[in-house]
Amino acid sequence: VVFSSGENWKVMRRFAISALRDYGMGRKAIENKIIEEAECLVQKLKSYEGKPFDNLTCINAAVANIIVSILLSHRFEYEDPTILRLMGLTNENVRLLGSPWIRMYNSFPSLMDWLPGAHRTIFGNIREFQKFIRATFTINKKELDVNDQRNLVDAFLAKQQEGKAESEYYHNDNLTVLVGNLFGAGMETTSTTLRWGLLLMMKHPEIQQKVHDEIERVIGLAPPQMEHRKQMPYTDAVIHEIQRFGDIVPGNLPHATSEDVTFRGYFLPKGTLVIPLLHSTLRDKTYFEKPDEFYPEHFLDSKGNFKKNEAFVPFSIGKRSCAGETLAKMELFLFFTTLLQNFTFKSTAGAKLDLSPALGATNSPKPFEICATSRR
Repeated sequence: VVFSSGENWKVMRRFAISALRDYGMGRKAIENKIIEEAECLVQKLKSYEGKPFDNLTCINAAVANIIVSILLSHRFEYEDPTILRLMGLTNENVRLLGSPWIRMYNSFPSLMDWLPGAHRTIFGNIREFQKFIRATFTINKKELDVNDQRNLVDAFLAKQQEGKAESEYYHNDNLTVLVGNLFGAGMETTSTTLRWGLLLMMKHPEIQQKVHDEIERVIGLAPPQMEHRKQMPYTDAVIHEIQRFGDIVPGNLPHATSEDVTFRGYFLPKGTLVIPLLHSTLRDKTYFEKPDEFYPEHFLDSKGNFKKNEAFVPFSIGKRSCAGETLAKMELFLFFTTLLQNFTFKSTAGAKLDLSPALGATNSPKPFEICATSRR
């Protein structure tokens, strides 16, 4: 669903959206899973007893468990070697994809195939990840009951057996790539957004306090639920501004013209590479009063009500927009509000909070430590 095209892309995207919806996206069942996982994350953070800790692994694991539950009906403990390895492979590839070596590879692939470099590490990581996926769906295939499909992998394997015209697209290679796509996208962008959120709350304690106040007023001590969001315009605005300011995927994924086209006087022949710059939209002064500042009021009207902004496109737009947008929005609200309900986040003594992104395919925060002080 990321780099394919034509009928193969259409069939796989249609299946992915349908399966994500069937196994949780936008449903109460997945909301409950996120609430439960958020509580597990709270308990993990409480175990640090207010002492500094690196947040990357636990937040990645919590978010990864949501997409893993949809893909495999499974949950990993945060220290499980398997999830640690899968996250490590994904994180390393995201980091390496932003390196100069990869830009060289994209420009001269046939030449770079003969040279060492980051591209070889990336391909090796992909092969290891796909080996895990193939081993997993081999087990699922042996246990498959088409009348009791437990997860997305089961649903895909059942499609293989239908014997319909589209069944030719439901082969094992497509399953391997699809699961890899969904795991990477389902973990990386959401967990990175949450980490930006915690960093920005530490950088702006006055904004963090306003979120605390709204949570206390609307939710109290009860577990946050999606039904609370409409009653929490300030928190909703803060989450939107985290996504805008964090600018997680500034260049989005490359696209290509499917036919000859003339756009604003420029002729683009079929097959021309097109890279949508979401960064230019998310930092557009026409739509955002203070584009280079963290300013939640970008999403609030004069009365403090939440307002939409048509330039807010972190999930991209069109037919190739993020297939998991609904799930990501649910995760961001529930994880963020649960964490802010339970903790006050502060930086370590004397630490300088750096808001410049780390090098990589996505804009992620540079490594930072957190002190999470329990509010209960």
